[in-house]
Amino acid sequence: MADAKTFTPDSSIASDVIPSANFGDRANGRQPDMIVLHYTGMPDVEGAITQLCTAGTEVSAHYIVLEDGRIVQCVPESKRAWHAGVSAWAGDDDINSCSIGVEIVNRGHDWGYPDFPLRQIAAVIALCRGIMLRRKVVPHRVLGHSDVAPARKKDPGEKFPWHSLANSGVGHWVQPAPIVRGDALQLGAISDSVSNMQAAFRRYGYNIPTNGKFDGPTMEVVTAFQRHFRPERIDGIADRSTMATLHALLESLPPDAATVVTSS
Repeated sequence: MADAKTFTPDSSIASDVIPSANFGDRANGRQPDMIVLHYTGMPDVEGAITQLCTAGTEVSAHYIVLEDGRIVQCVPESKRAWHAGVSAWAGDDDINSCSIGVEIVNRGHDWGYPDFPLRQIAAVIALCRGIMLRRKVVPHRVLGHSDVAPARKKDPGEKFPWHSLANSGVGHWVQPAPIVRGDALQLGAISDSVSNMQAAFRRYGYNIPTNGKFDGPTMEVVTAFQRHFRPERIDGIADRSTMATLHALLESLPPDAATVVTSS
């Protein structure tokens, strides 16, 4: 880290700069129009910062938001940080080139998964609002790591207060539909109803095949959606509540914002 070049922070509320050695140029001069939120998923903040900033780890993020609300910038926004890994959204499979990565200090599911402190969430909101203004990021392009990589990731997880962010203009949200008894689609189903369900998730942006088979990748997408938008029950079953919430989100998107669906 000592050899990394320092820089002036892009955000006026960033209290420190700890330059990461891990970054590159955005592909084809791409300008970021997405924010991806993560949790660090490590036992302590020191280890997380070391992991994100040390050459050879092959991971980084633009910002780290500490539990007390302090914000550290590690990569200039103009550069491509290595935070999303293998991921896709709305037909784009180079999420690192089109996004700003924000790591939120939290031990994550493997280490007890504590609640996010209010000061930390307030800092995330303030940081994201600034990025959205500078980079013209629309609310529905503020996503979780699990949204863009549902097969691999759970973060920032079901405890993350997406509704609070949306109340401040950060992210897209509707009140989840109540959980009721009724028909549901689940692993193993093969039908036109599954294909229609897959197409709806794909219109929202999720990378999901429209093959009419409720397979493993489909269940992973349903689970990721529930973790973000219907966290009361996360079971990978496309029940009435899940589908009603998805359709409410699609209906509340700005005109022409839904992803064009092609057969796959």
